[in-house]
Amino acid sequence: MLAKTVPCTHITGLGRMTRVSTDHSGPQYGPQYSGSGDPKRSIELLWGIQERPKRGPKPRLTVERIARAGIEVADAEGLAALSMRQVADRVGVGTMSLYTYVPGKAELIDVMLDTVYGELVAADEVPGGWRAKLEHVARQNWALFHRHPWTLQVAASRPALGPNATTKYDYELRAVEGIGLTDLEMDAVVSLIVGHAEGAARRAVDAAEAERRTGLTDLQWWEAYSPLLDEVVDANQFATAARVGQAAGTAYGAAHDFEYGFEFGLQRVLDGIEGLVRGRGS
Repeated sequence: MLAKTVPCTHITGLGRMTRVSTDHSGPQYGPQYSGSGDPKRSIELLWGIQERPKRGPKPRLTVERIARAGIEVADAEGLAALSMRQVADRVGVGTMSLYTYVPGKAELIDVMLDTVYGELVAADEVPGGWRAKLEHVARQNWALFHRHPWTLQVAASRPALGPNATTKYDYELRAVEGIGLTDLEMDAVVSLIVGHAEGAARRAVDAAEAERRTGLTDLQWWEAYSPLLDEVVDANQFATAARVGQAAGTAYGAAHDFEYGFEFGLQRVLDGIEGLVRGRGS
């Protein structure tokens, strides 16, 4: 039967992608929006240009310390758990005191996002030409999304461009500088590569979150559902799905191998870009 062709083993290594959380209500998957706060204050915080008092005691906190405290909360408990009170507790001040440094959660998220972008390493020194550099860009973003899954919950179509976000975009563009693409094509290529990493990482993180929220491993889930499928599905009616599902299950030891899917997709995207570049040289 079809159910017996579907792998009934857990995803290897899934635990390393699971967020440790004490919030068993789970995260809110409705997106937060970068740049949704006061744009002037966000830019001032991101670029460090807010006015400092000329008199009085030296500030106890820095914006960077506050942002890193916010990142710690979001990494451990998800973006839904992030609050000004949580961050204030971590840095040892009252909530109202925190507001004298950062005006609200929206501006805090802007600074948090820019801070984690600073973890990425430019591809300039990667040997192997533009293709190797784009592979580096994709894998850096894939790894970032796994280190900080909450970043997948921040819609950044209207970003508050801080120094790290601007640096990131600049060095990603330099990976395809001088290979025959127009400026618009360079921008589209970078968006395509980063978008692929984001989509692949989202599927992997969602799978890990499903295990955390349900308390069931993939193996346990399939063991529960397989007998039910056996009763209603005839594998001969879906011969192609049965054959391919069996092959994938045997190869992966699971229904999916998200890292394989990411790497496979990346190479196919790069093949398409290579065809575009070669066409420009003919």
